[in-house]
Amino acid sequence: MNKIGFLIISIFILSVSISKAQNYKTAVGVRGGFPTGLNTKYFFTKRDAAEAIVSAYRGGFEITALYEKQSNAFNIPYLEWYYGGGFHAGFFNADIARPGYYFEGRGRGFTIGIDGVIGIEYVFTEIPWVLGIDLKPTYDFTPTPGIWFGGGISFRFYF
Repeated sequence: MNKIGFLIISIFILSVSISKAQNYKTAVGVRGGFPTGLNTKYFFTKRDAAEAIVSAYRGGFEITALYEKQSNAFNIPYLEWYYGGGFHAGFFNADIARPGYYFEGRGRGFTIGIDGVIGIEYVFTEIPWVLGIDLKPTYDFTPTPGIWFGGGISFRFYF
């Protein structure tokens, strides 16, 4: 077999074995819900991860950074639950929200606050994808102090 054929077969075998791994190191994808945006998750250790969410809504944008602890859920392979906390910062204009919209009354301008998160995710074994569902309460310090409840569904590609 020539060197190029051997290299192609080796890469294929390596990619299949990586996609079947239970744990992943890094995943990037999209999140729908509150907030909606792009997100990434990176594991420092087998059970400690950082997640970042970049979202554009309410006439502005917000960046959320979370630290999460993760472990197996219900003794089901590839199903894991996680919890943690972090902070968010950004700017927005909730005045553009239609009446009854989730962010109505939250004000406008610079926002900063703290976040909590609890969720569950499933790591697919045949394809390198992760599906996660979470609840994410938030406390805004500015512009209008208060507690807001959100949640979402994340779909990420892992490598």
